[in-house]
Amino acid sequence: MTEFPDDFLWGASTAPHQIEGNNVNSDWWAREGQMPGMEFSGDADDSYHRYVEDIALLADAGLTAYRFGIEWARIEPRQGQFSRAELAHYRRMIAACLEAGVIPVVTLNHFSLPLWFATEGGWRSPDAVERFSAYVEKVTEILDRVEWVVTINEPNMMAMITMMTEAMRSGDAAQWQSPTVEGESDRERIAAALPVPTLDYAQPMIAAHHAARDIIRARTSAKVGWSIANGAFYANPEHAAKLAEVRYAYEDVYLEASRGDDFVGVQSYSTQRVDENGLVPHPEHPDNTMVGTAYRPDSLAIAVGHAAAVSGLPILVTENGIATADDTRRIAFTSEALAHLAGALEDGVEVRGYLHWSLLDNYEWGHWGPTFGLIAVDRETFVRTPKPSLAWLGDVARSNGAAITRTTTEVQV
Repeated sequence: MTEFPDDFLWGASTAPHQIEGNNVNSDWWAREGQMPGMEFSGDADDSYHRYVEDIALLADAGLTAYRFGIEWARIEPRQGQFSRAELAHYRRMIAACLEAGVIPVVTLNHFSLPLWFATEGGWRSPDAVERFSAYVEKVTEILDRVEWVVTINEPNMMAMITMMTEAMRSGDAAQWQSPTVEGESDRERIAAALPVPTLDYAQPMIAAHHAARDIIRARTSAKVGWSIANGAFYANPEHAAKLAEVRYAYEDVYLEASRGDDFVGVQSYSTQRVDENGLVPHPEHPDNTMVGTAYRPDSLAIAVGHAAAVSGLPILVTENGIATADDTRRIAFTSEALAHLAGALEDGVEVRGYLHWSLLDNYEWGHWGPTFGLIAVDRETFVRTPKPSLAWLGDVARSNGAAITRTTTEVQV
């Protein structure tokens, strides 16, 4: 069995809009009331008030790291107006992690934006870098004890969200399609055009990330990077050119922009085939997950290897998991994914940690149905019920990976 590094992070991830509840000053809150096909986030998991309990459940299970987000829309509800109370709230979250012996991994932007910033044009605004930099400068006031900072979560998926929003407003799309749920109509049709428009969407976020990186390095001692949605793309040999085109537009432009960071976050759930037209929707299959993706635990090692090769950086797995109502399947998927990850370490890839998605069943960007969590949450009472997978992953963490079953299955592609 590969020995994971002694300081390897074993943990779980969340996003503020998905778990906190009542993020009323964000573009997502406004979008939920306007876009057909979207469910409301509402109180979400009420983790804004219950974060101490959530951190304790993670720590008591044996996990050593918690990735959570700071909500920009709470910190800066109006442009230039910063909330001292909200800064204090997130400072208390950081302190709660440290007091519980948990390393905080803090994300500064996880999809949701202040409504005022979105109204200005969001990441497409000419002032985007300046606006984000002002927010980051303010947030560094509470990051003095944070070792890991993710500036922007999945800028490549953020581009997809922006494209979908614009398509709905123009009438080119009739119903919202979550970025985490597979669709066979609007999302896939828009995704087919991804290699051209994404480059336009990428540049402002790349510039904002670099500006944030400089601010964080100047004001804190934290390691800084951003997280990329990794598709683990593949294609038949005759489609190699299209594969390279799609891969570059979808993730490599962001991985290349990571060079100079301290790490890059890898977020992987499945593989994605490419043909002569671009991305191919996952065909229906009994093993597909609740969000329609193929059951491919091997995708994590594929993604980690590719991200390391392109960026030249150490890897932090910031998200990996499966949408399923069957927790035994979650354990099986994660066990095999970690076995493949151990193989990547044996091959020389520098991996610093594994953060499972997600700690809690939560609001999946327009939908409540998919369940990724290690902990179930009653949406009426907010009672947390840990699933067997939480204890299982905690055992893996306590053994520093020695408890992982090193059997993997051959996957046909």
